[in-house]
Amino acid sequence: MVKIEGTLDEIRELIGDVKRTTRSVKSTTKKVAKAAKGTTRKLSAWQRYIKNKSNHIKFKRGDKKGRLDLKRMSAAFKRSRKK
Repeated sequence: MVKIEGTLDEIRELIGDVKRTTRSVKSTTKKVAKAAKGTTRKLSAWQRYIKNKSNHIKFKRGDKKGRLDLKRMSAAFKRSRKK
């Protein structure tokens, strides 16, 4: 614990400064987060392929049952890109 001594006006002045500082820090972090969130890059062709639920190929049995079979998905992706 920190012991603060002084008149009531002095203490209010100290605490008021702290509140203003925390508000400005919070607002600045919100602005930075919003700016960082706003800049998105274009997804690669593979990422767009993976994102599409109809392209999902899953293991049907064994330990990996239900997981995505990325090896077969990769082969299908490469075949679809071939012209």
